[in-house]
Amino acid sequence: MHALVVVAHPKSVSFVHTVAAKVAEGFAQSDPNNSWEIADLAAEGFDPRFTANDIRVHLRTAQPSADVLAEQTRIDRADALILVYPVYWWSMPGLLKGWIDRVFANGWAYDEGADGRLVKRLRHLPVHLVAIGGASQRTYARHGYFGAMKTQIDHGIFDYCGAPVKTSELLLRSDVDDLAEHLEKACTIGINASRHPEAGTMTRAA
Repeated sequence: MHALVVVAHPKSVSFVHTVAAKVAEGFAQSDPNNSWEIADLAAEGFDPRFTANDIRVHLRTAQPSADVLAEQTRIDRADALILVYPVYWWSMPGLLKGWIDRVFANGWAYDEGADGRLVKRLRHLPVHLVAIGGASQRTYARHGYFGAMKTQIDHGIFDYCGAPVKTSELLLRSDVDDLAEHLEKACTIGINASRHPEAGTMTRAA
């Protein structure tokens, strides 16, 4: 199996990147034949701005630009998609949201016809979400933040495309005295990402 681990954090030396590396380590540990790739969106300079051409792509009057096609190709190679990101304003960073806005395009992630009929094209792609927040579990629970995140991200984005969300984890640094506990959990997420029977057995919708 092959995993694409997408990271959205501007500092290469950060807890978010450490968690991503641990997830990849767990994925590799599960099977010696497994492979993985880390897409560091900040380091790679991905442009998250939704352009006029992206609108034309949505309307099916233009082809995606080269940078978008490259990201779609990376995802097409993957048996599992793993997103690791910090929580900014109770959601994902703008860099990652812009990556989704541009890459998960009409005609690739889904087909939306003129009659309103929707075809979900990513049913073959298991998704694992690992969000890292600074507030306490009590804060998230009191305000319903994590539930809101699951609604907008798990359901609003990935269910719309048909991609099954197998992991939706919130790691809160303020809830543990030893961050090694979070790193162990990250490794376990990577291990589990390679064990879903659906992964690698379904084909992309035509």
